[in-house]
Amino acid sequence: MENGQVQRVMEDSFMNRLKKNSPGESEFHQAVYEVYESVLPVIERHEEYRSNQVLERIVEPERIVSFRVTWMDDNGVPQVNRGYRVQMNSAIGPYKGGLRFHPSVNQSILKFLGFEQIFKNALTSLPLGGGKGGSNFDPKGKSDGEVMRFCQNFMLELSKHIGHRIDIPAGDIGVGGREIGYMYGMYRKIENQFSGVLTGKGVKWGGSLIRPEATGYGLIYFSQYMLQNIGDSLEGKTCIVSGSGNVAQYAIEKILELGGKVITASDSSGYILDEAGIDSDKLEYIKALKNERRGRISEYADQYASATFFPADRSADHNPIWAHKADCAFPCATQNELNAHDANNLVQGNVMLVAEGANMPCTPEAINILRDNGVMYAPGKASNAGGVATSGLEMVQNYSGSHWTSEEVDRRLQVIMKNIHDNCLHAAQTYNSNNDYMSGANIAGFIKVADAMIAQGLL
Repeated sequence: MENGQVQRVMEDSFMNRLKKNSPGESEFHQAVYEVYESVLPVIERHEEYRSNQVLERIVEPERIVSFRVTWMDDNGVPQVNRGYRVQMNSAIGPYKGGLRFHPSVNQSILKFLGFEQIFKNALTSLPLGGGKGGSNFDPKGKSDGEVMRFCQNFMLELSKHIGHRIDIPAGDIGVGGREIGYMYGMYRKIENQFSGVLTGKGVKWGGSLIRPEATGYGLIYFSQYMLQNIGDSLEGKTCIVSGSGNVAQYAIEKILELGGKVITASDSSGYILDEAGIDSDKLEYIKALKNERRGRISEYADQYASATFFPADRSADHNPIWAHKADCAFPCATQNELNAHDANNLVQGNVMLVAEGANMPCTPEAINILRDNGVMYAPGKASNAGGVATSGLEMVQNYSGSHWTSEEVDRRLQVIMKNIHDNCLHAAQTYNSNNDYMSGANIAGFIKVADAMIAQGLL
């Protein structure tokens, strides 16, 4: 058989086994296939990766824990949710990855997130393995008391499976400073020790400065390095940002600092378009709206006459936020929010860069369209690694009992994002995929983890 035929046979065989072993887990299959496509040339070139069945081992979680969480609502009625922790790979360090509280949470989503986390963490050059967890609990609309009772009961079970040298969770969608605080308080009570078992803690009790900003800042640092690589910058660029949570807020903040203009923000109710631009005062309004009042983005349009609110259309086959003309686009909301239709709209609008702030926000079809049309594309495992990188820096501070200034943490974050950028380009070049950040990120992360797994034997 010719080379292409051999590849197709290998691909069909591998993916068929994966789907048979993990039926119905479409998000997980999508994440694995993206990596598989990129690393196939590496596996073909290195017999040791084939003979040691490295990829087959990486896609199988080392451990999945599923448990019941029972809690009492404000009316005295017991409620039941399901909790998870997927401990995906610990070849280069303890499991590290966030906890997500959202009705959509299931095993497939957490396996996809845990799988992505393996390579994202490897790219940071910090000694961190990959994991993910969460629950189908929805904190939206719950009182502080209800959230506290849920978090405490969630931690009663999760505490049996984590530790500051074993598995160090952090926040994700639905898990912010409030939830981390409630969970950490219960863990401290159970274990009778003050340890760095969670990251994203409050600055006054073991947290790191710049941690809330890190994912958004890191996204924009990475994007700036991409533009610098072609002799350009964010200055004067019009940008579309989706989301209005932590990542989107600080991505907008850093874009403004670097001279860019942001015209959108969104939440599950819809999005706002502000052609005048979201300036620093308007951004402060968004922060107060989402972080303190827990309001909806539609209120922004009520506050500012320059803005128009477009309600979400659940029946639409595309997301109209991506139909507006812009130089750069930053999907920062959730997975698969930007599809082929949206990618074509961005291409027609002459977008030059798309960098993922969320985990897997672009569908495979959208990614192919962007890359085929010469759009610079940054996968989330590289461009949104700033959050876990700074969590790693928080762990270092906890281990040593030190507390760095915001300037020191930010300096280290910039160095990490520059190294990730350069490592992606180097890996892509080594395997004949020049300037392909997706292939470079997958290859660089895979090689680091694969080499560690081989060195440690068949475990």
